[in-house]
Amino acid sequence: MAKGKFPVEKLQSIETPFYYYDVELLRQTLRTINDEAGKHEGFVVHYAVKANANPRILRIIREAGLGADCVSGGEIEASVKAGFPAGKIVYAGVGKSDWEINTGLDNDIFCFNVESIPELEVINELAASKGKIARVAFRLNPNVGAHTHANITTGLAENKFGIAMRDMLTVIAEADKLTNVKFVGLHFHIGSQILDMGDFEALCNRVNELQDELERHRIRVEHINVGGGLGIDYEHPNRLAIPDFKDYFNTYAKKLKLRNGQTLHFELGRAVVAQCGSLITRTLYIKEGAQKKFAIVDAGFTDLIRPALYQAYHKIENVTSEEPNETYDVVGPICESTDVFAKQIDLNRTHRGDLLAIRSAGAYGEIMASQYNCRRLPIGYMSDDL
Repeated sequence: MAKGKFPVEKLQSIETPFYYYDVELLRQTLRTINDEAGKHEGFVVHYAVKANANPRILRIIREAGLGADCVSGGEIEASVKAGFPAGKIVYAGVGKSDWEINTGLDNDIFCFNVESIPELEVINELAASKGKIARVAFRLNPNVGAHTHANITTGLAENKFGIAMRDMLTVIAEADKLTNVKFVGLHFHIGSQILDMGDFEALCNRVNELQDELERHRIRVEHINVGGGLGIDYEHPNRLAIPDFKDYFNTYAKKLKLRNGQTLHFELGRAVVAQCGSLITRTLYIKEGAQKKFAIVDAGFTDLIRPALYQAYHKIENVTSEEPNETYDVVGPICESTDVFAKQIDLNRTHRGDLLAIRSAGAYGEIMASQYNCRRLPIGYMSDDL
């Protein structure tokens, strides 16, 4: 979605801030995912709903044939409402409440990704009360680091997620004792916004070691779930709009030793939706400071929290100006000093009323919005509806 492709006249008439989604780019991304995953037997792709649960986005992804990866009961409900088959829904999360587990059971979802023995026992108890057998995969913490932000690593021993590798045989044995759960797989996830394929290779090596150990104990696993984590290019959203899914899937095809009949599950989120979305905000004021110039906009970290939370970079474009560049801090109206989208960036000379597009915001943007300061939640608009 190059700068010139924004329908500026139509966007000007919409109350800001809002999210704008390029539907054609989303569909191109989904076609690429299906094409590349489809080259490998047994590869199954789920969409991580936590990235963006806009109902129209969910329907488009469901129409492309992906499953759903959920981390809450609300996400299960949203996925079912969007038409995802229950047999393609997996439910992960370190703290599943009883009502959420019951929601999964009532909808006969494909699998619960279990993170502890106490959780396993509760699932067994709730399933027994309904006369059902819950399919479970154990999320193991592989103690594999990822080259990404410290706050979004999930596969280290120090993280709260998963079961320690040393307990793998113990939890599988515990599942065998219980009458209302069925052990069907292993689940892993090492982090997010990963661009170094070496991190995924390290996970493959660890999974291979664990599978070898299981086979020595004559334990066979039906499904391996390696989570997601593939990152995007935040610096070049126009030039590199679709992530390198070919390299990603090929890495697993070459390095992970699947057994005959095993399926390999992926849970992609950011890589599916991030590049198709932009936060559109209107410039309120240009403020001349003692040492810098501020572009004060009507969006704040209530609309896109990633820069404040992770110091995340998002490319920002002035889509209404073709004047020469000037240097600005782009800041929002929230009464917090962290309400800053970018510092000392070059934009086409900006004036009151100009629209800025904060790019690569389709993932963890609209879904994480809040009403702090009693602000309104941003609305998401689809390109084919304007």
